[in-house]
Amino acid sequence: MSTRVPYLTARLQGFGTTIFAEVTRAAIEHDAVNLGQGFPDFDGLDFVREAAIEALRAGHNQYARSFGVPALNRAIAAHQKRFYDIDCDPDSEVTVYSGATEAIFAALQALCDVGDEVVMFEPYYDSYLASICMAGAAPRVQTLRAVEGEDGPTFRFDADALERVVSGKTRAILLNTPHNPSGRVFSREELAQIAAIARKNDLIVISDEVYEHLVYEGQHVPIATLPGMRERTVTISSAGKTFSLTGWKVGWTVAPPPLTRALRSAHQFITFATATPLQHAIAVALEQADERYYDELVAAYRARRDKLCAGLSEVGFAPARPEGTYFVCADIRPLGFESDVALCRVLPERAGVAAIPTSAFCRNKAEGEHLVRFAFCKSEALLDEGIRRLRDNIETLRA
Repeated sequence: MSTRVPYLTARLQGFGTTIFAEVTRAAIEHDAVNLGQGFPDFDGLDFVREAAIEALRAGHNQYARSFGVPALNRAIAAHQKRFYDIDCDPDSEVTVYSGATEAIFAALQALCDVGDEVVMFEPYYDSYLASICMAGAAPRVQTLRAVEGEDGPTFRFDADALERVVSGKTRAILLNTPHNPSGRVFSREELAQIAAIARKNDLIVISDEVYEHLVYEGQHVPIATLPGMRERTVTISSAGKTFSLTGWKVGWTVAPPPLTRALRSAHQFITFATATPLQHAIAVALEQADERYYDELVAAYRARRDKLCAGLSEVGFAPARPEGTYFVCADIRPLGFESDVALCRVLPERAGVAAIPTSAFCRNKAEGEHLVRFAFCKSEALLDEGIRRLRDNIETLRA
């Protein structure tokens, strides 16, 4: 009997409904604490939300310029200069999208021909694989594996193995730092290894940096700042994670003019333009958020991270403390569990908590099946309740 989905193109056969939809549905059904999907249960800055309301009232309600309203493009360029000393032209190098996910999709559609290969690190954000396949390209993976360090397990890649994955068909490396779901913040040395491979093989680097301001250990280094990388890098970020406004879906790319022209050719036929009043509001956010805001953002998330890691350890999981993002990958084997999918399917009903199986982010399922991803972008009260439920119900999961 065929398992092929009727009418669905061959490029998308096998993808089905995302694990996020399945877990969220189960969380709602069982009134579970949702520590699966990565969205905050609190609002972003008041003045930013008020700026969106003011933009609506001011009449900013029609199509925006396709590549972004001028105020936002200027604010993004100023942000790159302020934090990374990157000079970019707001009109020829900055493009605004309906979220970073669209930016990733547009970049792959624009830059890859059928048969090209794209190298990415697994586990990976789930849209990467679908976007590569919809471009007609072929995915190749280099696995990040947890290794023991001075402060516990952390995820690393093998540079020699990465170079072996690259072939004459490789078009791009799809990078994500800080990395979802592992929480790894790639070091300057690691980025230099990736950059050397990109330069040697004349590859484009598509660098997803949406968690750039959620770094707790180490330092976020945009790969575009490394020697010889500015001209071959598409840097992607967004407002959702930085300003706790994930539902606004305002993202952007920064790339040199030749790459930007290619990106805009795809973007204009995907969404054409992003919500106009929200663009004006995010321009205000980027312009007015001061150092205190960013410091307090990191401090608050670091405290949440430490709370969740301590709680998971108390229950018996073995969490790898993330250096960035707002996710924790926890090893389930110390509790006697072997399958992340099986565990996550019973968690909402039996423990009242939802989490995401990390194998959903892997081509090689065996690389992630011992890990479960928990999100700590939640109020402390919700984290406390989730930890309590896990502690009180962990034995029921063995039934």
